[in-house]
Amino acid sequence: MKVGYIGLGIMGAPCVRNLLKAGHQVTVWARRRQSAEALLAAGAAWADSPAELAGQVELLITNVSDTGDVEQVLLGEAGAASGARPGLVCADMSTIAPNGARRIAARLSEAGIDFLDCPVSGGEVGAINGTLTIMAGGKAEALEKARPALEAMGQTITHIGASGAGQVAKACNQIAVAAGVAAVAEIVKLARACEVDPAPVRAALLGGFAQSRVLDVHGQRMIDDNYAPGFKAKLHAKDMHIVHDTAREQGISLPAAERAMQLIDQLVAEGGGELDSSAIARLIWRQN
Repeated sequence: MKVGYIGLGIMGAPCVRNLLKAGHQVTVWARRRQSAEALLAAGAAWADSPAELAGQVELLITNVSDTGDVEQVLLGEAGAASGARPGLVCADMSTIAPNGARRIAARLSEAGIDFLDCPVSGGEVGAINGTLTIMAGGKAEALEKARPALEAMGQTITHIGASGAGQVAKACNQIAVAAGVAAVAEIVKLARACEVDPAPVRAALLGGFAQSRVLDVHGQRMIDDNYAPGFKAKLHAKDMHIVHDTAREQGISLPAAERAMQLIDQLVAEGGGELDSSAIARLIWRQN
């Protein structure tokens, strides 16, 4: 496929490499061309604006920070919508608000552009290995058009439902991860308080019903006290506020998610925004 890609950070750059390896023709745009130089050397082409990029491709993928960034590159001045031809599919792999995704989909539909909200789980390792989990909201037909490219980046691709449904699924994912991290931190805390080595406790639990990816990966991080980021706390905080706002819009309470959000917010406020969000363990451990 002819694929455009916007957002060449910790997730986007390895996704572009996997698209190139799979034989897709990839054109990229970034606010700073220097962030694209390594990808251009690997075979990607360059466009001077999102509008120019959109006019050259069948599928445009965005992977940026938040709702406002997605709106800017797609709908803003020189945004993709101003240069796209009808029939273009836009797949946004960012994590944004579900209502934001629905709003963007409606605006793009007016120009004959299909929009998929396709947030991912799997972190930098999943992006590098091409094993991301992709949660898609939007038209099933648009997803099938995008599937050959998505399969170069993801191992599991699930059509969740209409526009915004992918982002709802991602919000649910972030609850599970955040609450799971807090639970694993308490496991380590309890084991140590009882003068038991948490490492064999973790190993035992991984063989039973408590087994989880969070216990596996983040449990090891906590035992090693090594919080080099797989997923930065400041980004997890942004996602948990999406959870909070979405729950408030629906008139429901999510107590486990709220507690986890407060811990991540505290970590960021104390200067830990660049650490992996599992560093909330340090906050839990210092509490009585």
